[in-house]
Amino acid sequence: MKKIYYFFSLAMLLGSIKGFSQGCIAVRHMASATGNPNSPASMMKGGQFQFTASYRYLHSFRHFVGTQEQKERIENGTQVINTSHAFDFGLSYAVNPRLSFSLNLPYLDNDRSSLYEHYGNSIEANPEQKRFHTYSKGVGDMRVSATYWLFNPLTHLKGNLAIGVGVKAPTGDANVQGDFHKLDKNKKEYIQRKALDQSMQLGDSGWGYSIEMQGYQSVFKNASVYYNGFYMFSPKTVNAATGFSVPDQFAGRAGLSYSVAPKKGISLALGGRVEGLPAIDRIGNSEGSRRPGYIISVEPSVIINTHHHSFIFGVPYAVVRNRIKSWSDMQDPTGKKHGDAAFADYLITATYAYRF
Repeated sequence: MKKIYYFFSLAMLLGSIKGFSQGCIAVRHMASATGNPNSPASMMKGGQFQFTASYRYLHSFRHFVGTQEQKERIENGTQVINTSHAFDFGLSYAVNPRLSFSLNLPYLDNDRSSLYEHYGNSIEANPEQKRFHTYSKGVGDMRVSATYWLFNPLTHLKGNLAIGVGVKAPTGDANVQGDFHKLDKNKKEYIQRKALDQSMQLGDSGWGYSIEMQGYQSVFKNASVYYNGFYMFSPKTVNAATGFSVPDQFAGRAGLSYSVAPKKGISLALGGRVEGLPAIDRIGNSEGSRRPGYIISVEPSVIINTHHHSFIFGVPYAVVRNRIKSWSDMQDPTGKKHGDAAFADYLITATYAYRF
């Protein structure tokens, strides 16, 4: 039973990769074969199911160009603030202990406040420095995925490796509209209705295809290293309705997990994670508006497992935030063009799973 709880803790940790999205870097919140704790399906008998519900919170407000923070944005009060509450609901089915299939659907609730999108950042255009909000709320892009453990997890408790593939469907609204407060030449306010910022869109309008891997290896009693990775290919170039690019996405994690109370199913973990958007897609071209970049975080987690229930809580804290040059930035003949993006200091993630 101690070994089962410990393996369940590892599987739960491996399944927590998708705390996606860091403010203006519009990495979609979604789940995958490694994206929710469906890897505990490796401890399930054929024909069993697992329901998962995950939550992620972020509050982004620090602007970066490359790895250099634009501290003057906060000092001047012109920073863009994104606050996101994201939920993901999933159902996994185990054909046998090695093969499982999953269906995941996110629900997003976003708030964005800024000056530049409305009256403007400058004192001349916006003397009172008024800040306005835009909102988006609804279902995101759905994913269907499959995971296969290379070795029988019922017998290989000290180490294993799984591979996965997935398909993302464009079920989320990729043209959410909002009200923007503008001033005419007589300083009279009017409302302009248009598409929200790309970080606020519920979907990206394109189909995506992912490859994934996850694994663990025991290193000493009650301790194991874990690792997982994810890359999504997005062949579609641009969302014609908004002009936003449909970018690839990536994520990876590695760390050490230690069972502090094996009989009670309690484990602690400490690792690192990276997630982001590349500037250049692997399939198709990379035109359109995008804010590529990546975040490297230190990620402490606590995992609690019982026979049917599991819970994981983590707070990834950003140590590197890099808004890299986009494809359009690279077209500047002077080489000086380099857009910015806002990032969060940390995420709060929580996932609950019930196996039946």
